[in-house]
Amino acid sequence: MTVKVVAEVDSDQRETAWALYSTAFAELNTLAVQRHLMYRHEFDDVMADPRVDKYLYLDSDGTLLGLATYTNDLDAVPLISPPYFQRRWPQHYAEQRIWYCGFVATDADARAAVAFGELVTAMYHTAAAHNGLIALDFCHRTDEVRRMSRVVRLMLHRLAGDVNAQRIDEQQYWLYEFPIAA
Repeated sequence: MTVKVVAEVDSDQRETAWALYSTAFAELNTLAVQRHLMYRHEFDDVMADPRVDKYLYLDSDGTLLGLATYTNDLDAVPLISPPYFQRRWPQHYAEQRIWYCGFVATDADARAAVAFGELVTAMYHTAAAHNGLIALDFCHRTDEVRRMSRVVRLMLHRLAGDVNAQRIDEQQYWLYEFPIAA
């Protein structure tokens, strides 16, 4: 098992990557307000974008078991605001020492936890080598059910020792319903 970092997922492996990714995130489309599953053309664009590193977790025969996207070119991430990061961490921003993890998708079998851990570890080492910061997002449900903020913090604590984790933003969705007039 190994983590391989590539600038582009080639067309031969893209179908497998799409199957892994779409299976991992399809359920969230029914559980979270914001769409967490890219459309296929968006996914293909990210897989071909050299500004975004693709971390592939491969078993010994080359089967893709995990996939993550990671970049320190914040302009490559469509739904975040690079000026926010520039204002909060100007030195890190100027030196491109802020990494954004777009997603981590793993196969749903028993090796998923291992794949997730190996991908997180590899991305940590990239940022740590540059004294960088790591940003990511997940929906409230994923954090509530899978406790992702705690899981990631504990993983990073094991790797780095002291870790300062902070929620940097939160978006809420509200629905207003009107009772039927009597």
